[in-house]
Amino acid sequence: MANDGAGLGRRLSLDYFRTRLANVDALPQLVLLAIVAGASTALVSLAFRRAIELSTMQLLPGASSENFEALALEWRIGLPVAGALLIGVVLQFMRPADRRVGVAHVMERLGHHQGRLRLRNALTQFFGGIVALSSGASGGREGPAIHLGAATSSLLGQAFRLPNNSIRTLVGCGTAAAIACSFNTPIAGVILATEVVMMEYAIASFIPVIVAAVTATLIMRAFYGSAPAFDVPAVAMNSLLEIPYILSAGVVCGVVAVVFIRCVGFFASISRIPVVVRCVLAGAITGMVALVAPEVMGVGYDTVNAALSGTATVKVLALVLLFKIVATSASVGLGLPVGLIGPSLMVGAVLGGLLGLGAFWLAPDYSSSAGFYVMLGMCAVMGAMLQAPLAALMAILELTANPHIVLPAMLIIVVATMTASHLFRERSVFSTLLARLGLVYEINPATAHLQRAGVTSLMTKDFVRLDEVTEVTIAQRALASKPRWIVVESGRGRLRSILNAADLARYLAADEAPTDGEIELMQVPGLREDVTSIDFQATVYEALEKLDRTGAEALCVRRTTAPMIAPIVGVLTRAEVEQFARFGAGGR
Repeated sequence: MANDGAGLGRRLSLDYFRTRLANVDALPQLVLLAIVAGASTALVSLAFRRAIELSTMQLLPGASSENFEALALEWRIGLPVAGALLIGVVLQFMRPADRRVGVAHVMERLGHHQGRLRLRNALTQFFGGIVALSSGASGGREGPAIHLGAATSSLLGQAFRLPNNSIRTLVGCGTAAAIACSFNTPIAGVILATEVVMMEYAIASFIPVIVAAVTATLIMRAFYGSAPAFDVPAVAMNSLLEIPYILSAGVVCGVVAVVFIRCVGFFASISRIPVVVRCVLAGAITGMVALVAPEVMGVGYDTVNAALSGTATVKVLALVLLFKIVATSASVGLGLPVGLIGPSLMVGAVLGGLLGLGAFWLAPDYSSSAGFYVMLGMCAVMGAMLQAPLAALMAILELTANPHIVLPAMLIIVVATMTASHLFRERSVFSTLLARLGLVYEINPATAHLQRAGVTSLMTKDFVRLDEVTEVTIAQRALASKPRWIVVESGRGRLRSILNAADLARYLAADEAPTDGEIELMQVPGLREDVTSIDFQATVYEALEKLDRTGAEALCVRRTTAPMIAPIVGVLTRAEVEQFARFGAGGR
């Protein structure tokens, strides 16, 4: 009974939990983490959204959170400039690395830092996003929400020193939960997280992402209800004769998406002037276009709803289409902490409204409603800008709760995405922003496979540590436990190599071997491999990278327990890493 109790205690310990998470089949542990990540993301997203709503209700006439159209002319330009100036002054005193925010930053940390996001950037995103969106900067709150959700989940993993492979999954959980909270669309959140940010569809990460999205949605619905983000009327395709027009509309949406992406890239390339000047310039551009089209200010969901209901005029739709692209591109490209996903939907909505009016003008007896084309425009522009056709399709299906729109939505999304990616050779807007930072974010299947497991899942604990010059009696006692490896260290604890324990045992058993005194382990004949060390949180991909970079053939896995104290907890060889790379966990 005592042994059973000890075994249960070990299984409930944090060390055992970490060790299990390092395995590729740690699904129960990841699901538990996903629940915590989803709930944490929902609470942070709720705080972010409520702060923006309360701020705008205090600043705007009528105590409305989106009534920027009611502002006087001087406030339309003064408010975004003041907000941008405040943000710029704060950012000017920060390191460039601490200013990076948004979805592109999450992808950068996922691709180059194992998903380890930093608290400083998250705080910049939280408070900067509130100031920017409350003061009318043209942008969305979904991108900031993704950053905050991913950072919250990542910091949770870092606080408990979880393996890096599980932190990567937590970033996906936070991303999905944030989108699910923003639009009340859990499926779209899951697909966007896996299609755009994580770029993989492994069961071990897919199921936790689903759990996180559902958890966050349930919490958000407790505060905001189950209604979708937009007031979507009942929509359906009126006639199959509209198919050619829908295909043509897909080309138009793809072209507009390309223009939007290139405008963002253009403003992002303006990086040599001080950040405070860039921010004020972004605020001034937003303020100037707001003099003509105040609908571009803020999140702009009220304009999307007006387009869906068919109450927006041609003039308003055309002005918002042009100026929303300019103002949002300036805001995001010049460094204001706002997002692009919401604006892509808004641009798609007004473009869809114009396309719907065109369809009615061409064939009034066969054209569908304005709301039908607005929804198609939203998903087509979003899919083309993010290069995420499946996420766009799931978004429109959840927003409309109408299966009748699936077929035309599939057609227009495919045409728009292919127009942007193949006709114009344009990458996603986030890849464009990363390229301006000199970064490339590409995850191939082989890399993803190695990033799903931690080094502790492959390492062996069958080792002993001996000084390179050690007494025969000490070596014999060490061999009594039948270890696999001898970690050979210098007198000061510096790693020299690992020695096959069987070779040392064979040497000591030989007739000519010394029976007492000292032996030099570096002179013992046998399998000996150069070694370096790696942290126990590292993934197998990081292990292979370090082996290639250092030229070593083995790794001693260390776990830091206190400053300057990092005992060895395992040994991992290149052969074991390469075997996992070829055959997976089953090939060990």
